[in-house]
Amino acid sequence: MEKKQIAVIHGPNLNMLGAREPGTYGATSLSEINESLRRKAKKNNAEVQIFQSNHEGEIVEAIQRASGNCHALIINPAAYTHTSVALRDALLLLDVPVIEIHISNIYKREAFRHKSMIADVVTGQISGLGSAGYLLAMDAAVEMIGA
Repeated sequence: MEKKQIAVIHGPNLNMLGAREPGTYGATSLSEINESLRRKAKKNNAEVQIFQSNHEGEIVEAIQRASGNCHALIINPAAYTHTSVALRDALLLLDVPVIEIHISNIYKREAFRHKSMIADVVTGQISGLGSAGYLLAMDAAVEMIGA
């Protein structure tokens, strides 16, 4: 049986999780989140490709590479959530489930964080459940693609 491919893209500053504003983002590092995602994918007979960048263009290119090469995409665009039409346009290339994830509840933070530029083009959004939100996103992706 062919394993389903799930792409995970982490945006800017997420490489600093665990050290960056732990009161807002928790103490879990990105490498710990990634390892949890790998374990969950393996348990569900899926494979996960994980990418992180602090550069908008590199994230756009990662989305473009995912087009036609994955069965689902989980993305935490971080600060680009609120500013990037380029990420939104790239996501329109995908014809697979796309789950937007945020560690903090963007709707309980500064007003400028309340608007997601990609909310209307993703399948669903998870916000405010800490690093556990990534595992919930993986569960949802697996369910949607039947992995």
